[in-house]
Amino acid sequence: MVSSTAAYEAKRPGPLRRLMDLLGAVLSAQRERWALWLPVAGGIGITAYLAAPVEPLPASGVAVLVAAVVWWRVTRYGSAARAIALAFVAAALGFTAGQVRTALVAAPMLDREIGPITVEGTVAGVDVLSDGRVRVLLERPRLERVAAAETPQRVRVRLTGRSRVQVGERVAVLAVLNGPSEPVAPGGFDFRRWAFFQRIGAIGYALGDVETLNEAETARFALWLERTRQSVASRIRASIEDPAVAAVTVALLTGERGGISAATNEALRDAGLAHLLAISGLHLGLVAGITFFAVRLLLAACEPVALRWPIKKWAAVCALVVSLAFMLLVGAPVPTQRAFVMTGLVLFAVLVDRTPISMRLVALAAVVVLALAPDSVTGASFQMSFAAVIALVACYEVMRDRLMRWRSVDRSLLGRLLFYGFGVALTTAVASTATAPFALFHFQRLASYGIASNLLAVPLTAFWIMPAGLLSYLLMPLGLEGPALALMGWGISLLLAIAEAVAAWPGAALSVPAMPGWGLATIALGGLWLCLWRGRLRLWGLAAIVVGLASLALVARPDVLVSGDGRLMAVRAADGDLIFSSLRANRFDREIWQRRNGQVEAQAWPSLGVAADGALRCDPLGCLYRRGGRLFALVADARALAEDCAVADVVVARVPVRGGCPAAVVIDRFDLWRQGAHAIVIDDGAVRVRTVAEEVGDRPWTRSRRGARDRSARTRREGDE
Repeated sequence: MVSSTAAYEAKRPGPLRRLMDLLGAVLSAQRERWALWLPVAGGIGITAYLAAPVEPLPASGVAVLVAAVVWWRVTRYGSAARAIALAFVAAALGFTAGQVRTALVAAPMLDREIGPITVEGTVAGVDVLSDGRVRVLLERPRLERVAAAETPQRVRVRLTGRSRVQVGERVAVLAVLNGPSEPVAPGGFDFRRWAFFQRIGAIGYALGDVETLNEAETARFALWLERTRQSVASRIRASIEDPAVAAVTVALLTGERGGISAATNEALRDAGLAHLLAISGLHLGLVAGITFFAVRLLLAACEPVALRWPIKKWAAVCALVVSLAFMLLVGAPVPTQRAFVMTGLVLFAVLVDRTPISMRLVALAAVVVLALAPDSVTGASFQMSFAAVIALVACYEVMRDRLMRWRSVDRSLLGRLLFYGFGVALTTAVASTATAPFALFHFQRLASYGIASNLLAVPLTAFWIMPAGLLSYLLMPLGLEGPALALMGWGISLLLAIAEAVAAWPGAALSVPAMPGWGLATIALGGLWLCLWRGRLRLWGLAAIVVGLASLALVARPDVLVSGDGRLMAVRAADGDLIFSSLRANRFDREIWQRRNGQVEAQAWPSLGVAADGALRCDPLGCLYRRGGRLFALVADARALAEDCAVADVVVARVPVRGGCPAAVVIDRFDLWRQGAHAIVIDDGAVRVRTVAEEVGDRPWTRSRRGARDRSARTRREGDE
């Protein structure tokens, strides 16, 4: 008996094997959904690459990939281990894709302000801004007094009010240039990294008129396409008198959103209608759908053709061609790429007589977008567009049968209208819920009445605005687009009226503090778990979403903020709002700090005297600030250093601190120069300091710490706006 028990114990699987067997049984039941997690794993690999504090070794991604493939092939722990190994393979592929993309786009970036200098380049893009001025993107630039090896591949310059150029022209202009800016606060948006992947190595402003050196190039397709886009935009502005309506029309038909005023953007965002300006699934779906049904209707009207030929497939091909042309015309941003891939797969399914809409379609679209632009995974556009689509597909997978039954109950006109209204409301509710965490993370704003506004705005866009826009495209070659554009403009006027009315409702937009990155990651993984699995297993995703949302209450907001040039500081008042050293200096930085703090109004601290809560006391040489049992000295003049260093726990000086300073923490002009903006948090009496340099690390897109960091406020605004 003893020997048989001993033999049983010897053969009994170990804890690891039992755990893997249990996990394998669970995953085996979901085997058909494994493929959906491959782009998720790839995205995690890309994110890991982008978040690395230093540039990984060139072969590191390939080494991890080889190890993961070997693990996948030789693992002996059943389906669970093989599934995990396959996920590591996908993650390693994503990591490697990030490295390859970085190597392909790597180009010099300015680290200091230079100029005035003569800047020469070929005009590759023209943006008309809301104030009427023009901003150009110059390719193949030549910069006076800058060596060719240090010259960026692309330069973006804001021209003077009188300057006008055409895409493809070779031009020269006297300008002041600087490198793209780093985040204005630790954890903020890294404009410099975005510019790196766009190959923009310098930004600036012109000091004089543009000189045209050569006529516009005609051979390059990209330049021809950009000229076509600018021609369409010019015709729109000539046909529609209202600047706000014209700017939105240009955005919908060309993708150029620079001309939309801040007031219009704010109204659309607060009303929950900002997605209508991002050319994505709604717009491309409407373009493809209108084209498909129009072509099929015309072909069906010809009886011999309809009886002899597959007109449905012909219509699908026409819709695909028009969709491709529309994507190229609006500049092919990430949401449009994703939408085109999905629309193309739907139309291809029509051609091969297959059912098109599925979660696998979304996964394939994600793979294509991540392969083409791995860096887009951290952008709001990618995250929000895929969050909305994944949530909608998952919702309709669950509700498909029930919706079909409801639709068949009442086939009257009123019943169909009610069913359509319910569909719009359900779609808006699901998409708004799915994108809300990403809106909170990136913009710190949430629209409260999005469902109400979309119930009116989406049908208006689908049945009025976009059909009129397609008609105007068709009539432009004939020069007859005026009536169609006017009709489209009336619809957009009504859309803007809806946005302004809803945005004016009490509590239309809620502002919250910036969510930490780990909170968004937890919510994203929880949402994917909820949407991609089936059965009760998916419900565990709700727990992760709750934990991620709780991060809003756990985030430690900075008590003191200092800009990278020391010209702007902010401290936390008793009510939680930031009060600023100036409302004029570094306005862009202040607006970002204010938004990330979740506050609407800005208030300046007293230049002389005591703040309302008594925590801040200022004189002409600087300020003293008490918070969490600590005394901060915010020094504006070197004459205050000796006294402040003797009494303060923390000294923040916009001037150099030379010699000894007995304060526990000292941040001076040189620290700001080397490490960028600083954020200071008091945590149970302890002083924690975060810097931009620590956040961005040492990567190909980060600013060289050997270069001069001082930049004029004017060039900074030009780069970031």
